[in-house]
This record gives sequence, structure tokens and C-alpha cells, in this order.
Amino acid sequence: LKLHGAIPAAVLAPSLPQARIVGQAVTVRNVEREEDAWACAEAGIGKMAEHEAYNLADPGDVVVIEGLTGVSNMGGQSATVARRAQCAGAVIDGSFRDPGASRELGFPIWAKGVTPITGKWRLQTVEINGPVRISGVVVQAGDLVAADEAGVVFIPYEQAERVLAEAERIDAGDARQKADIAAGIDLATLAATKYK
Repeated sequence: LKLHGAIPAAVLAPSLPQARIVGQAVTVRNVEREEDAWACAEAGIGKMAEHEAYNLADPGDVVVIEGLTGVSNMGGQSATVARRAQCAGAVIDGSFRDPGASRELGFPIWAKGVTPITGKWRLQTVEINGPVRISGVVVQAGDLVAADEAGVVFIPYEQAERVLAEAERIDAGDARQKADIAAGIDLATLAATKYK
């Protein structure tokens, strides 16, 4: 279908390898703060606002954050609030903190890595439910997000029915091929048969 939306787990690794989620994106865009982190901490002024995404989320939505690597874009308390809002999980183009907290909650996160460094004084949220770029893929609020141990796929909302129909066609071909393999069909016949 000429859509670019798949990101492998080698880039965005799952925190819970067995997790599988499908939901619509609620987007957050974080950028690096210009002010010195120490000065921000001393002043006590945080500018992260991902909690607003949880306020806007419907049950089953997926929090999708364009952020920074090396500092946290979501910590344990934030994951707890997201779970309370019944979000299905999070996809973060960046890092997150407190992996044990999200694991205990059963709240799956796909991210570039884990960090002990808070983003509270280092990041600022500049947009909620606007377009974000996740590992080169542009994601709009409301787009479909599917993620499992293999990686993450973003599907533009207006393309969802076409993608589903194509996925069902491919899956039916795979099922026929698996049945032929199980039935002992010879390799030459398997190679010559068009399954998809």
C-alpha cells in the first residue's frame, strides 16, 4: 500500500515482551528546554505536560510521545496515571524511567531505552494531539497504533480499512501455506505456489 509506518523492536523495544496492543494515538511532543536544568530544579518549574494527554485519552488509547533519548519522557508516576486513565500503553521516541513501576502495573512501553535521569527539568511539552515524528514516521492523533514484541506499526486513520483488508488477505495466504507445510507438500510445489 506504499505506507511507511513500521518500526522494528530493535529501534523501539518493548518493556513487556509478551504485550500486544492496538489503539488510537494520543500524541505528545517534548523538546529540550533551553534553560539550565539545575536552575529549573532550584526554581521548581517543570514544563512537562504529558498528563494532559491522559486527560484527553479514551480507554484503550495509546500515548505516543516524540521526545528525547537519555532523559525520561515518562516515569513511574506518569505510567501509573496513564494506566488509571485506561491507556493501553505508550510508544516513546526517547527514554523512560522506572521500568519496574510500569512492569508491575502491566503497562507496556515501547521506547529507545531506559534512563535514571528525570526529564522534569530538562524537557518541555510543546504540543498535545498535534503531529509527532516517531523514528521517522509521522503520526497524527487518532492514527491506529499496533505494537507487539516485533515492534510498532502506525496506520493513518483514513487508511485503516485498506490496511486491515490487506492484512487479512496476507494472513489467509499464510494460513494456506502453513496447512500445506503441515500436510507434507513437497518443497518444489510449495515454492511454485502463490500464497499471497
